[in-house]
Amino acid sequence: MARVSVEYSDHIARVTLTRGDKMNALDDAMFEAIVNAGEEVAASDARAVVLSGEGKSFCAGLDLASFAKMGQMDPVEWLMGRSHGDTNLLQEMSLCWRRVPVPVIAALHGAVFGGGLQLALGADIRIAGPDAKLSLMEMKWGLVPDLGGMVLLPHLVRSDVLRQLTYTARPIKADQAERWGLVTSQADDPLAAAIDLAREIAEKSPSAIRAAKRLIDVAETRSRQDVLLAESRESASLIGKPDQMEVVAAQMEGRKPSFK
Repeated sequence: MARVSVEYSDHIARVTLTRGDKMNALDDAMFEAIVNAGEEVAASDARAVVLSGEGKSFCAGLDLASFAKMGQMDPVEWLMGRSHGDTNLLQEMSLCWRRVPVPVIAALHGAVFGGGLQLALGADIRIAGPDAKLSLMEMKWGLVPDLGGMVLLPHLVRSDVLRQLTYTARPIKADQAERWGLVTSQADDPLAAAIDLAREIAEKSPSAIRAAKRLIDVAETRSRQDVLLAESRESASLIGKPDQMEVVAAQMEGRKPSFK
């Protein structure tokens, strides 16, 4: 059974977790499918990505069969290998979305637990529905977050919030998640809101959107000098080029731009 579907429409890639009968719980096949989907859309000409889950929940985290597998494997051999640059496969499930060169918007509903939350953190933007509950669930099982969450969370939440989430595994509702920075915004229909936002982004200059994502990545991780140089470099690569000239022409003519 397929774990993930990828569909393209109006320059938007729709990536959907399709294990809805299992609350999109993560097993080996799901990890592989999510990473493959990330690599596929990264290589496409999509201008935005919407990441969502079928059924009652976005993703309820690791499935029980995977917990059983842990007891049968050498954890050092399983986890310490680097299969995707600086990550293992499990970490790449979350971090591959930061490698996608266009904005990724996650639509969250139901359970967003453990690995499911860390997957969502890999998106640029998270929109949560009123039924969404979020948790770093690993401590419930005597574990720590190890799917890329500790790379992503310090950029989103205060240290004390990060520690409470990690130490307690306590689920929080969407409004609390928004106050703490885990969620960008809330919507009654998060998938519809995510698609609307993706459409808005897809109407912008494709080259400028990609440049913006690259620049933000530099801004969040590099020195002042590197950021200032990156600003200048990205702007120099855009000014006077076809996409930018089409934006200017469309603004002057009062119409939507059309990019080739």
